[in-house]
Amino acid sequence: MHIPDGYLSPKTCIAFYGVMLPVWYVASRKAEKAVKINNLPLLALTAAFAFVVMMFNVPVPGGSTGHMVGTAVVAITLGPWASIVAISLTGALQALAFGDGGLTTLGANTFNMALLMSASGYLIYETIGYGRPGPFRKAIAAGLAGYVATNISAFSAAIMLGTQPVIASGPDGRALYFPYPLSVSIPAMVVPHLLFFGPLEAIGTALAVPYIQRVNEARHARGVLPGRRWGFWALIVFMIILAPIGLIATGSSWGEWSLEEFKTLIGYAPEGMKSLKTGWRGILPEYGLPSAGSSLGAAALYAISAFFGSAVIVFLIYMWGRVWPGK
Repeated sequence: MHIPDGYLSPKTCIAFYGVMLPVWYVASRKAEKAVKINNLPLLALTAAFAFVVMMFNVPVPGGSTGHMVGTAVVAITLGPWASIVAISLTGALQALAFGDGGLTTLGANTFNMALLMSASGYLIYETIGYGRPGPFRKAIAAGLAGYVATNISAFSAAIMLGTQPVIASGPDGRALYFPYPLSVSIPAMVVPHLLFFGPLEAIGTALAVPYIQRVNEARHARGVLPGRRWGFWALIVFMIILAPIGLIATGSSWGEWSLEEFKTLIGYAPEGMKSLKTGWRGILPEYGLPSAGSSLGAAALYAISAFFGSAVIVFLIYMWGRVWPGK
């Protein structure tokens, strides 16, 4: 769901930046009040979890790949406003440092993965998990929240992409940006999420949320940092070590192709797409893969990227929490 540069027209990109700028401002103000300084470690932890889990690519029939997002985990644990902040910072880091997603499309990507997923995941969990639910109902509520949230986000991305041929086309009738219409983008995006990535999101969310909630409840009850939280940090370190497993999935996510791949797929590279390619590929482009000379080198750089990215997102969360004037 990371839409690259050049896939959306300038009008579309500007429109979603226009939507997200006030959302980021309001979310930062509300999240600062809801997430006190002593809760920053938990926000940083869940944001790091979301960053690392996105690196575990899973193949699906047809040669496409995808991954869990983890937004619902953050939204359920600390609320939708904090989740919008955390996932937006994660998306910005992915685009700037690793070229995953685009700079021009950051507003659109965060609209899908930060705003829509946070709001829908939180509301669904609160609706199903009302009152004082037991462990089973908590897990079911979290799983359904993750499943529905990721499918809503996928549907939104499909609409964004599929409307581009209508929004902008050249004198020859060719699409200037993403070339496939809604009749292609909707089933291509929605079906894999309904059948594969949605269940993956559901399982991951159902497992992560109850554990994090127990950690947080124990911390408030004891007034000290419990060992369980360190156990979760250890889990993230373990996930970083295992991150190269995501390299097993060959191919790219549907709708995240290079200009060369478009030439192969449709016979030409859309002209507008060429003009919006920023040229910025990140500090470790594609998480270090282009510069890796061997499978071992690729695995090492991928793990280094996972460590670097999770460390930076933790730093960004702490900086936001201490600098943002939420009064």
